Amino acid sequence: MIDPRTLSFLWPVLLWLLAIVPVAALAMLLLRWARSRAHTRYPGMVPPSLGSSGLWGFIGRYGPGLIALAGLALLLVAIARPRAMLVMPTAVESVILAIDTSGSMRAADVKPSRIEAAQAAARSFVDGMPSRLRTGVVSISGTAAVAQSPTTERDELYRAIDSLQLQRGSAIGSGILVSLAELLPGAGIDVQKILNEASGEGQRPGPAGSPLRGPAEPAKPATTSAAEPGSNRSAAIVLLTDGQGNTGPDAIKMAELAAQHGVRIFTVGVGTPEGITLNAQGMAMRVRLDEEALKKIADVTLGDYFRANDATDLRRIYKELSSRLTLERRQLTEVTAFFALAGCILIIAAAAVSLARTGRIA
Repeated sequence: MIDPRTLSFLWPVLLWLLAIVPVAALAMLLLRWARSRAHTRYPGMVPPSLGSSGLWGFIGRYGPGLIALAGLALLLVAIARPRAMLVMPTAVESVILAIDTSGSMRAADVKPSRIEAAQAAARSFVDGMPSRLRTGVVSISGTAAVAQSPTTERDELYRAIDSLQLQRGSAIGSGILVSLAELLPGAGIDVQKILNEASGEGQRPGPAGSPLRGPAEPAKPATTSAAEPGSNRSAAIVLLTDGQGNTGPDAIKMAELAAQHGVRIFTVGVGTPEGITLNAQGMAMRVRLDEEALKKIADVTLGDYFRANDATDLRRIYKELSSRLTLERRQLTEVTAFFALAGCILIIAAAAVSLARTGRIA
């Protein structure tokens, strides 16, 4: 599939040849005028398709010429050697929907509430996913948990999404870590060790009588070298949250870990920067959308950030993400053959229509 927005030309100066098209159109009109005079003198020689009125009469008189002119234009464009980005099916096989289920998702600045809008959008994503795409669900609150391992079974995904329950805390870093480990089970990511280090449980005792040393060295992945950010095209994470993490490992460091494995994170910010005040257990708390954190997470992994102002935005974003994860932009490619082939097909079609309607090609 050609992305027309990226169309350019190796020999753009030859686009001046398109001036031939209006000249050819003028010649066609003059020929039509000359024939109409002849038909006035000899009405019995007028083909039925040319003598009729209405749509069929218009098609009989001008249809073949217009099709031929379009074909000529495409052939002339082909001479200028067009090139464009090709959008081709991608190799993405697994996606994790990491959904914030912290208490702040009760906020109603996105109607009917952030969590209900998120669940509706996630269901829409599942509706539109290709049959081959394995999708999983991770819930993020004070900890992160796998609500559904990657699967192609839509009913299981619907049940996992509908069963999400709000809880206290927001461990966005944990959500990224658990999602990454679920996507790459053979990558040697020691989830528990990283979580222990983040909570201070990974300290090593020093010699007798000495203070505790610092945290243990982070778990080494099984791979010997880090991948290029964004290079893993078989897996991706879609993180939906308001971006306000307050526990667990640092979200940016976990995004860097994802980047080291080449996994992209597409962040979706739900809520508003000004936020809304929530009242719970006699306490008032203002919950805001932290866009800067979400943008940085996406940037580190070469993903993208999207902001949802309302439920309609959220559904549109998830629909776009579904397309983005099944179609991938490729390198700039010359598409001269495509234009030349399309032009030839149109000219042949014009000749066929003319032959069928009038008994002659010209």
